[in-house]
Amino acid sequence: MAAGGPEWVVREDASIPVLVALYLRQALGIRFPEELPHLRGAAPTASDPGEGESRGADADADADALADALERQWRTYWDMTVEPLAHRSTVPLDLIDGFDTYVALPVEGFDELAAAVAPHGPAAVAFAKGAAERYQERAKSEARSGGSTYRAYASAIAQHERAAGRRAHSFELNVQVLPFEQRGVWWIGALTVAVTDGLRGDIVAFDAAIAPVIAELA
Repeated sequence: MAAGGPEWVVREDASIPVLVALYLRQALGIRFPEELPHLRGAAPTASDPGEGESRGADADADADALADALERQWRTYWDMTVEPLAHRSTVPLDLIDGFDTYVALPVEGFDELAAAVAPHGPAAVAFAKGAAERYQERAKSEARSGGSTYRAYASAIAQHERAAGRRAHSFELNVQVLPFEQRGVWWIGALTVAVTDGLRGDIVAFDAAIAPVIAELA
């Protein structure tokens, strides 16, 4: 960001809470957010909570109700995890056993989700920590070779300024670099995008992929 002019802030990370949340999404078979691909090497993809063989009208109705409850609670948990300052709970949060400090759910209205995620704690945390460590090692390697997070985004912003014929507006952007099975960039919050780790490591492809995001904000 330039001193005395418009300011931009990009925060890049591979957040353990976000990785845990996506692992749980996959383990529980929750589709939301529907546009996001699965994580590489994470939990086997479960079927949707309401799917399965016919069990009678009452059992099917119960399964559908559980699936609806899980997705509704998941949406709130996901928003609170991705952008916690913008999505504060109106009731206290309670840490879920087995997840260290990485999963906290509201004490009211989240019983179904809390019960569903409980068996997955150790595996989810181990996966998330491993992915976060690989991201940190990549970032350190980039820094040792003379690169930087700043340079990765400064290039895209400079290209936008040339195309727009003006300085970029001030903006903030959070970037989660995640081990998805498919390459791409996806909005996961008002000021947050997720990018595949492989794409983030491809300078030319990343510049092209992040350009529409920069154009929307700047």
